[in-house]
This record gives sequence, structure tokens and C-alpha cells, in this order.
Amino acid sequence: MLSVSLKPMVEIAQFPPNLFPVDIQWNNYREMMDAFPFFKYAGNTLFITVFVVAGNIISNSFIAYGFAKIDFPGKGILFAMVLSTMMIPGFVTMIPQYILFSRIGWVGTYLPLIVPAFFGNAFNIFLMRQFYLSIDNELIEAAQIDGANHLYIWSRLMIPLTKPALITIGITSFNGAWNDFLGPLLYIQKEDRYTLQIGLQVFQNQSTTQWNYLMAGATLVLLPTVLLFLVAQKYFIEGMDLSGGMKG
Repeated sequence: MLSVSLKPMVEIAQFPPNLFPVDIQWNNYREMMDAFPFFKYAGNTLFITVFVVAGNIISNSFIAYGFAKIDFPGKGILFAMVLSTMMIPGFVTMIPQYILFSRIGWVGTYLPLIVPAFFGNAFNIFLMRQFYLSIDNELIEAAQIDGANHLYIWSRLMIPLTKPALITIGITSFNGAWNDFLGPLLYIQKEDRYTLQIGLQVFQNQSTTQWNYLMAGATLVLLPTVLLFLVAQKYFIEGMDLSGGMKG
């Protein structure tokens, strides 16, 4: 992808192809950005992604705390029901969700892409619950003796202690929202609200595909995800330790 993004079209059409570009064309990136509103679409994508990441971090950690540290009737059954939703393919709920969002007037806005993130995800809830279970209950009891309620304990004590799991959720949420194609395709109708994924597809369909420009755009779209993973790789690996975040 990177190699093609730096080639002229004549070199791309050569056979056998060259693995590395002979005549490097850095201006492919500039011309790609001039060919369609790249930065406008990037801003739209970033707007959605920031809210999705925030929603996933807040909702999943909050729900998981209740399942891990608060006793209430039917907790085990309710948690099993939450986990069972992972067996439901997304395509099964796609049409009912679209009908729901259409009837409440959300189609054409970013709300169908953002709001569901604030209602939890089964796997992320399970991941956070495992981390909470590894934290000694004596810490919570000591805070309650000092007059702290569960909201204070969750926000001031539990969140800092489960940073690896939260960063893991943040990375996966960012990757899912940044690279989402189907969601914006279903719900976004106005061109000025397109995300990068939709924008690249439209750019490809406008005329004869300029593969060097398309690969330049795809490279720039991929870059934030790669950089995020490299920077937070340590926490991502720690966060995927389902045995818990604290030991000993």
C-alpha cells in the first residue's frame, strides 16, 4: 500500500511490478488531499471516534463495577444475559436498529454511531469485571467507612487502578470507530458529514480509479491506528490479561 502510494500510475501498471517505487512521487499525497475534502472527512471521523471512545470507557467500566463489586438480586443471571448477547451477530440487529433510529429521527445524524457506545459492550464489560474482581474488597470497605459512595469509589479509586484495561478498551474502540464503514454508510446521508471511509469509497467511484491517490489516502487513514497501538502497546498487552489487572 505504501509502495503504490508513492508510484506514478505508469509505474503501477508495469508488469512485472516493482516492489519499491523507482520514481518516488511524494506529491501523490498532496494531490490526493486536493482531489476530495480529506481534512473535512478526517474531522468528521475524529469527532465520532472521540465520543465513541469516551462512551465505551465510561459505560463499560461503570457497568462492570456494578457486576463485580455490588451485590443485588439476580446479578448472576443478568450478567449471563449480558454475555449471551455476544452470540448475536450484528447483522441480526442491523435492521431493527435502523428502524428504531429512523422512527426517532436520528438517521442522517451522528447519533446512531455515537449513542450506542454509552450503553456498554458485553466483551468490554467482561474484561473490566475481571480487573475489578482482582482488586481487594477491603479497599472498597475502607473507603465506605470514610463515607465514600459507590460513584466516588468507582471514579476515584477503581478507574486509576484499571488503567491497562481502560486503555485496551480505548484502543479497540478507536480502531472500530475510526475504521467503521458500514455504520456511516447506513446513517450518514449528506456529503459534508461523510467519514474518511465513505469519502475514500466515493473518491474511488467518481472516475477511473487513481490507485496511487487511493493508496495514499488509505495509508493516512491507517496511520493513526498504527501509531496509537505502538504508543500504547504495553498497556494493550496488560489489558488483555483476563486473569485480572492486580495480583499479589
